[in-house]
Parts: sequence; structure tokens; C-alpha cells
Amino acid sequence: MLWGSFALFTLVLGLFLAAVLVPRFGRGVSQTRWIILGGLVLPLPVLTGLTFYAFAEGEFLLKGAVSEADEVLEIRATGRMWQWQFSYPSVSGSPVHTDLLHIPAGRTVEIIAESEDVIHSFWVPRLGGKIDAVPGHSNRLRIRADQPGRYGGICSEYCGTGHAGMQFEVQAHRQEDFREVVTGGFRHD
Repeated sequence: MLWGSFALFTLVLGLFLAAVLVPRFGRGVSQTRWIILGGLVLPLPVLTGLTFYAFAEGEFLLKGAVSEADEVLEIRATGRMWQWQFSYPSVSGSPVHTDLLHIPAGRTVEIIAESEDVIHSFWVPRLGGKIDAVPGHSNRLRIRADQPGRYGGICSEYCGTGHAGMQFEVQAHRQEDFREVVTGGFRHD
């Protein structure tokens, strides 16, 4: 994406400099033709390439990042003014956690983002990606922490007066400790 935007920028800058520095450059071309050629035809191959690249990367994030041996763990993230609640449907005996998301390090996790009131946005910057939690819809986002650690998460969609405090923490645990931590049988710091 960076290289594609650089190519477009270079193309536009080159045309601009030619128009400014080269005497009578482009004077024989009508304004309409400049707009069609310079604004549509020339950037079209770069934008087409970027579009296909974005689609391919999106599919990789959804399906390709998970091998057949790696089972995806589903976690429900429910936003409500002004907190997040996390539940683990596939982990029996796990309580609902408020503003604290536990994930196993080295495993792909699928967040099912939902909202009970207004639009919120689930975002963990260091783990990539963000997704809106819309009332009445379930949106999915895959994240993965390669190493155990703590990661900050926020709601990045203005949702009312308490929006600034709608933060949560993601704790990535070693895979062998994850189940105990989620069910409360293990002290976590």
C-alpha cells in the first residue's frame, strides 16, 4: 500500500513539476482531457493493483492466517456504555470478564463484537485491526498475540459522555495457563 501511494504521489508530482518547469508543457491539451487522462487513466492501474492487494490481504487475515491444525478460539466482546464485557463460549465454567480480555499467546482469536446500546468500536492497536460493534449485528475480527504480555484496547467510536474512559486491557497468557486464568483457577497479575 505504501509503495502504491508513493507511485501515485510521484506521478502527480511529476506532472505538476513538468507543468511548472517545462515551458508550454501540456498547453495543447484541453482541461477536460487533462482531468480524464491525469486524474482517471494514469492512476487507474495503480489503484486497481492496490484494490486487488487489499482484497487478498483481507482474505489472508480472515482465513489464511490460521492453519488447519490451529483451532480458532471465539470470544464475545459486548460493548455497552461505557465498558466491554468478554465471554468465552468454548471455555466451560468461565465467568464474564469486564474490561479485561484474556487470550492465549500464539493462537488466533476471533472476536465477535456486539453492542447492546450504541455503536462502539473494538480496537487493540498493537494487535492490529479494529471492528465496529453495532447493535443488532455480530461483526468478527481476528487477532493474535505472538508473545505473552499486556496490550491496551480502546473504543475508537465516540459513544457518549463516558467514551474517553471506555478502555480495556488484553492479557495474552501462555497457552497452557489460559484455561485456568479464564475460569478463575489461576492468579494472574
